[in-house]
Amino acid sequence: MTLHETPPAAPVPATDDLIEDVVAAVESRRDELLALRRDLHAHPEVSWQEHRTTSVVIERLEAAGVPVRAMPGSGAVADFGAAEPRVRIALRADLDALPVEEETGLPFASRQQGVCHACGHDVHTVGVLGAGLALATLQERLEVMSVGVRLIFQPAEESIPGGALKVVEDGWMKGVHRVLAVHCDPSIDVGTIGLKVGPVTAASDSVHVTLTGRGGHTSRPHLTQDLTFALGKVLTDVPAALSRRLDPRSGTALVWGAVRAGAVANVIPSRGECVGTLRMLDSETWSTTGPLIEEIVHAVVSPYGVRAEVRHVRGVPPVDNDPAAISAMTAAAGAVFGPAAVVPTRQSLGGEDLGWLLTDVPGAMARLGTRTPGGETHELHQGDLVVDEESVVIAGKFLAASVLSSVGPDGLV
Repeated sequence: MTLHETPPAAPVPATDDLIEDVVAAVESRRDELLALRRDLHAHPEVSWQEHRTTSVVIERLEAAGVPVRAMPGSGAVADFGAAEPRVRIALRADLDALPVEEETGLPFASRQQGVCHACGHDVHTVGVLGAGLALATLQERLEVMSVGVRLIFQPAEESIPGGALKVVEDGWMKGVHRVLAVHCDPSIDVGTIGLKVGPVTAASDSVHVTLTGRGGHTSRPHLTQDLTFALGKVLTDVPAALSRRLDPRSGTALVWGAVRAGAVANVIPSRGECVGTLRMLDSETWSTTGPLIEEIVHAVVSPYGVRAEVRHVRGVPPVDNDPAAISAMTAAAGAVFGPAAVVPTRQSLGGEDLGWLLTDVPGAMARLGTRTPGGETHELHQGDLVVDEESVVIAGKFLAASVLSSVGPDGLV
């Protein structure tokens, strides 16, 4: 039996009463969850350094009697429900913050200079924790249903190739039949859930180009290799060439985020670099693009005599939402918030390392509305991101219900 096969024996199905019970259990912890989210928001930690966050999560789970194991370094995994379940559902949260200065002015704003939760991972973490604590109150019922629940609090989603790859490599996905997650979406109102079958994010890689050559005085560029000019050609010509070498249906975009060369106006430097992200919607194109980028970079700089080093790091594959998982999430959202809560969403060029987990196990990521109705639409990865706090409680209720709606009379549905 493969990791994602539904076992043949039929567990006892969940009932509407169980969903009502688990939603009530999340609601009963409302104040605790909101306070915890504010605490995590005030103490953000960057990728692979989520030690305090991990400790807080472990402490809350242990206090509720939920067995939990620490991952090496940072991160944690908790298992409860049936000891040898016929169906095991995983809920995944990401713990890390971004190296971005917070500009919200909130009373619980980041106390760590230059670091903040600009992508809403504090909401994801507390949402999964709230769902897990609520589901754990159904321990005996989960045993009867032969359902196991695994909570995965992973580090380093914001790094490349992402902490989820480490989760897979270390075996934390073994025995899991479905994995579910949410991601904050400040473009839709709180109380709504964006769902889509199929790819919902893009592949995302890192591209780092370093140029070296003979520098000199700007009055005599002909005696240099004019590295700055060559770097400018890389910035414009490499993305342009890619657009003509790749199928436009792949949705490829190479965008530079950092450019460094020289320090004064009258000196041509001997070294320069640019760093960016390569994103695309198509998995097949993603698997073949690395060598092409290197070929194009060398062709672009060749006339200027400079030397080029290209470092292309494969990041994350697209998150490809499984139809059955989306069906279960749709049922959960409808049962808890009403059918009007489900809204369509589109594939974006944003990257999400949940894609690594979905290469082995089917599952889905839902977009969690965080915009206050009538309020400002914020952008992710910006220091002024503000989310409506009700989204924390909604995430817990939605994820808990999605676990239960994933189980039917014949097993996984």
